[in-house]
Amino acid sequence: MEDRKLDAALNEFNELNDCNALNDSLPISVVVLSHNEAANLPRCLGALRDCDEIVVVDDGSTDDSPRVAAACGARVVHHPFGDFAGQRNWAMEEANLRRDWVLHLDADEVMTPALLEEIRRRLPALASGAAGWVARKVMLEDQWLKHSADYPVYVPRLVHRRGPRFTMRGHGDILVSEPAESVYFSEPLLHYTFSKGWADWWQRHQAYARAEAGRIQAGGAPVSWRALASGDRARRRAAWRALSYRLPGRPALRFLYAYGLRMGFLDGAAGWRFCRAMASYERMIDQARRAARKPVT
Repeated sequence: MEDRKLDAALNEFNELNDCNALNDSLPISVVVLSHNEAANLPRCLGALRDCDEIVVVDDGSTDDSPRVAAACGARVVHHPFGDFAGQRNWAMEEANLRRDWVLHLDADEVMTPALLEEIRRRLPALASGAAGWVARKVMLEDQWLKHSADYPVYVPRLVHRRGPRFTMRGHGDILVSEPAESVYFSEPLLHYTFSKGWADWWQRHQAYARAEAGRIQAGGAPVSWRALASGDRARRRAAWRALSYRLPGRPALRFLYAYGLRMGFLDGAAGWRFCRAMASYERMIDQARRAARKPVT
């Protein structure tokens, strides 16, 4: 069974390569984080064939992830997972990357040719202290959740090896310090967050909710009134997120915001399901916060 899955994954990788014209190497190193991602890696790595170096950081997969990654042309290194930020920082410091500019991806994220071309075009003008931010198109199967997933949400993905490092904020990773320059790429990447099915999504988000609740409980979500109107998109979004934690009925508000104000209903049945799931995620955060406040007896 595993051999058949591996063959199918490698066939997908070869089909992606057959569909892409080979260009001059893009002078970046790509770091892909992986844990039991054998099904996702061919799609992810197949889109990176024009990059100079691809390094998969595996944290002890029990499936064929390392074998699939190597068969797709990636160099595989192993490091125990602490958190996303730690894995990315470790790769930049210890994985002997060939290039100075590093693109960071998760295995369920896929670069588009247009985004890679934009990086190629803008890379020579980037200073070493700069950071490149990319918006993610959240995909449910092959449907882009254009409205219900609050597009565009930007995440830091392209950094210099001697530039900013990552740190965790709840379940997500951000930059430790403000970069000398924030570059927002106009082309997005694709995020197949449901690629392992809904059961996996729920399991991951239960862990994310506990991490987010822990951050809030530790005082990690202060409201900055100035940041609410900041011209920096990431800072402004974080400020509004922090403010939301002080509002009653957050799960319902999250649903009304995404499905109504952001017109998630235009995404059809997928939008309805996603908006309800995200409301449930907010409810999980609230439950985790209440549990954290209970005294230990």
